Parts: sequence; structure tokens; C-alpha cells
Amino acid sequence: MDVSKFVSLGRKIIGVGRNYKAHAAEMGYSHPTDPVLFLKPTSSYVTQGNPIIYPKLCSNLHHEVELGIVIGRKGKNIPIHDALSFIGGYVLAIDMTARDLQSAAKTKGNPWSIAKGMDTFCPVSPVLSVAVIPEPQNTAIWLKVNDKLVQNGCTKDMIFPIPDIISYVSARFTLEEHDVILTGTPEGVGPVEIGQKITAGIGDTFEMGFEVVEEK
Repeated sequence: MDVSKFVSLGRKIIGVGRNYKAHAAEMGYSHPTDPVLFLKPTSSYVTQGNPIIYPKLCSNLHHEVELGIVIGRKGKNIPIHDALSFIGGYVLAIDMTARDLQSAAKTKGNPWSIAKGMDTFCPVSPVLSVAVIPEPQNTAIWLKVNDKLVQNGCTKDMIFPIPDIISYVSARFTLEEHDVILTGTPEGVGPVEIGQKITAGIGDTFEMGFEVVEEK
């Protein structure tokens, strides 16, 4: 399997919300008892060398850095003890969120797919091999806005660890080769503005950057 093709071949992006206690708290939520899932369309992918587009529909665009799992083979009802064998690699991702649209949708009791799924709302790195991320449950992830460090977390602080997430998701959606699961964001999410640069990284292992530009 060529996991480098996940952007063009993947059929879904599954997000896990509120998976870090401090982030859940900063958003005003209590500790979830089960993973909170949402979907992003694969049309929201954007890769390095291309900008993040700030939509005209949005007035409060937020960054959320996350470790992403690239699924390596098809699986359904995957047991926790076998979950890691379904990982083809990892990506660094930024779950861009139109916070104003999300808040309005929540107030009305409506889904918030638009707030999570607009074009360029899922910046991603190339696939990083399993060997490059030897301790996925103890890996630092961080994000800077214009060189100011605003998110600095570690995957050991996840409420639901990676094997549990894979098992839980696969019991509800068949996981297919090239699908991506975003495992949640640490605290420190906040707004970005047109003209700013977002830089994100995995410890000292990998770094990527994206310019934020106005929608034409």
C-alpha cells in the first residue's frame, strides 16, 4: 500500500473531538464518556505549498493541531489489542474550524459540518512512517501563529488512546485504506487572521507551515 496517496485516495476523515481534558475544559465541556466523532470531507485537505483559505462566510477561524492516523488496511469491529496493526502511518494535521459558524450551529441544535469541512480546513503533512513515530502515545505536537507558540501538547494526555479510538470508530464506520482519523487537539486553540503564517510540528521530528490567505 502506498500511504502517500491518502489525500487523493482516502474516502473519509474522521475527527475526534474533546480528546484532551484541558482542551475540553477550555471549550466549556466536561470529560466525555465516549469519543466524540465528526466527519470532514476529503475535499478539505490542503498540502504544503498551498495556502489555508479564510472563507468569506467565516469571521472567527481557529487552529487545532492534531496527530492523524492513516489507515493501512480495511477493518470493521477491530479489537483494541489488534488496532495498531491497522495503522499505515501518521500525519500531522490542523483541524481548521470556523468557530463562529460552529457556535451558531450548536445554538440552533444543527450539525456543524460546514464549520469543520470547508475547503483547505484540513492542512496535512506527508505520511510519516510508523518507524518515525515510535511512541505515538507519547509524542509532542505543537503549533505557532507567526512564530508565537500557542499550542504545545503531548499525545499521552489523550482521554481516549489511539487503540481505543480505532476500535470505537471501526465499530461504527468501516475503516478503509487511506482513511484518516484525527485524534484530537491539546489546549491553546485560538484564532488566526489573514496574512498570518501557521507553523506546526511533531516534537523535533517534523515541521510544516501554511499561509492564511483571503478567499478571492
